[in-house]
Amino acid sequence: MQLTQKHQEYWRKNLVYTGILLFVWFLVTFVEAWYARELNGITFLGFPLGFYMSAQGSLAIYVAIIGIYAILMRKLDLEYNVDEGEGE
Repeated sequence: MQLTQKHQEYWRKNLVYTGILLFVWFLVTFVEAWYARELNGITFLGFPLGFYMSAQGSLAIYVAIIGIYAILMRKLDLEYNVDEGEGE
């Protein structure tokens, strides 16, 4: 099946969004853990930042990533008229 130009644009934008959000995930998951000792010199809400990010902060960011992806994909679906609707 040959994809139209519109389909290719849709998937390119989808991959860009996914790539950016996966990069943020990588930073929060691996880079934060790599620099945890250095981050512990900074306090956030009374806790060392490295500990806070490992215990709570990264989980909040993961949930935010999911929400941002859902919002971006909803807008993209509406823009390219591939929205499935609201339970119609």
